[in-house]
Amino acid sequence: MFEKFKLWQNMVRALVVCCIFYYFPASAANLAAAIHDKVYIEQFDSSGGRGGMDYSEKEIEQIISTNPELETSLVEGIPEPEEFSMPQTLIYSSYTVQSGDMIGFISSTFGLNQDTLISVNGISNTRSIQVGKKLLIPNQDGIMHKVSRGETLDEIAKKYNVHTASIVTANELFSERVNSGTEVFIPNAKLDSTRLQEINGDLFIWPVRGRITSGYGYRKSPITGLRSFHSGIDLSANTGVPIKAAMAGRVISAGYNDVFGYFVVISHHSNYRTLYGHMSVIRTEAGAYVRTSDIIGNVGNTGQSRGSHLHFQVYKNGLTVNPILLMR
Repeated sequence: MFEKFKLWQNMVRALVVCCIFYYFPASAANLAAAIHDKVYIEQFDSSGGRGGMDYSEKEIEQIISTNPELETSLVEGIPEPEEFSMPQTLIYSSYTVQSGDMIGFISSTFGLNQDTLISVNGISNTRSIQVGKKLLIPNQDGIMHKVSRGETLDEIAKKYNVHTASIVTANELFSERVNSGTEVFIPNAKLDSTRLQEINGDLFIWPVRGRITSGYGYRKSPITGLRSFHSGIDLSANTGVPIKAAMAGRVISAGYNDVFGYFVVISHHSNYRTLYGHMSVIRTEAGAYVRTSDIIGNVGNTGQSRGSHLHFQVYKNGLTVNPILLMR
């Protein structure tokens, strides 16, 4: 019984070596060389044996089958071949959003990163995905790219650091010329980190912790009593509570006006600006660089205000946006 088991074990080892030679010729060559050196030094040289002669594949298999410890030590020393993923044609399946689903959970369920599902499905805010929505699920990671006028596939591939061939294969293109306005799938590409933060709503920290007493949008003004657009959010907090910068940036304005009272405006990356109004005290100045841990002022009740609070406003490219959609 033991002899049969030993014979079976040797056959398996021989098969493994044959596979290495067939699929990984470079690794097989390294293995052969390593075996040659090790056998020469440890087994044959000391007994005045073959002295530097080459061994055939069959002889190597035989040596390994009778020396299992030699196989283990040698194979572990061979570097793994570099990973190479063959380009594959893009195929979609679908998934219906269930109650409690989050984009990160759905992505991991299908073995994809969240950038992929966000881009493929044109999701602008992951917090607003509704139950019952059908999502396209691609068979590989990547994002969509709209081809600009005069843009070539080589330029697109270079931009995302991918191979042109992978774009051609994924999109089943017949040539490397693509019309402007066409959306193509870029395998293994990812979204810009700032864009991903915007979509996931975790771009800014809360400048103060407080109850939202007035949201972004149309409301009845507490000052005039008329319906008007409120371009930020009001956070209720006691006078004197420290206010922190919602994101790192450069202070471009700090002063007083009749509407916001004592206020600070900070310029951030990606054309964002934030405004902090109705302060009791300003603790920074124009030109200063501030981080999210820095206190830029204290909550107050200055300007057109009917109680102690912070008015927080966010601009993107000069236009106000709802801060709630961008808060962590």
